[in-house]
Amino acid sequence: MTKDKAEKPLLYAFDIKLRSRYAETDRMGYVYHGRVLEYFEQARTEMIREAGISYKSLEDSGVMLPVSHVSIDFKRPIFYDELTTIRVKLYEQAGTRLNTYYDILSEDGKIKATGHVVLVFVDFETRKPCDPPEVFTRGIQNMIKSYESAS
Repeated sequence: MTKDKAEKPLLYAFDIKLRSRYAETDRMGYVYHGRVLEYFEQARTEMIREAGISYKSLEDSGVMLPVSHVSIDFKRPIFYDELTTIRVKLYEQAGTRLNTYYDILSEDGKIKATGHVVLVFVDFETRKPCDPPEVFTRGIQNMIKSYESAS
């Protein structure tokens, strides 16, 4: 757990279900470790879509979100055809950086892996960091408000 995460309350959590596919597994029948980043990306993409924004619309508006940091802790293997929950968690509002944290959970709630991915809002033309577009900030704030009122 990073120092930033330890000191901040959870603002938002978003879950999606994913079933591992045969093509994602290695000879041991485990999901190949590199695929976990794809699981994180799929969950993050759907979380952003839930906020009313798509990656495509961000890119069309001239903003990119390259990854600047990744860490993954593997706790238990994910097996072929296993249904998992990928949970994306936010502990802070996005600024120039979007810090996302992840849990991959088995159907019985056991943690399979945890992770942290940092993305940076970058202007497509200048390739320099920039603030997130207002539509992104507003969408995420609305998601957080809905989450708080449901909790």
